[in-house]
Amino acid sequence: MTKASARHILVATEQECVALKTKIESGADFGDCARESSLCPSGNQGGRLGEFRPGQMVREFDEVVFSGEVGKVLGPVKTQFGYHLIEIMSRTA
Repeated sequence: MTKASARHILVATEQECVALKTKIESGADFGDCARESSLCPSGNQGGRLGEFRPGQMVREFDEVVFSGEVGKVLGPVKTQFGYHLIEIMSRTA
């Protein structure tokens, strides 16, 4: 069964999400940015969400994690919770 491992940063606005993505693409550490900025409790662990299967996260999040490029920072992804930057750590079929 398909599984993935990812980490994310959740923020309130698209602007904040884009600014964080630019910062990370310029060399900032994803985990440090998650600890500093994420509204999700996972921010304390650098945004790590552990391993999960399709359907365990909200639809918009799942679509990115189970189709996006592993290792790349993806987003902004809008969900009912806010705006996410997502880094897919691994995915198995």
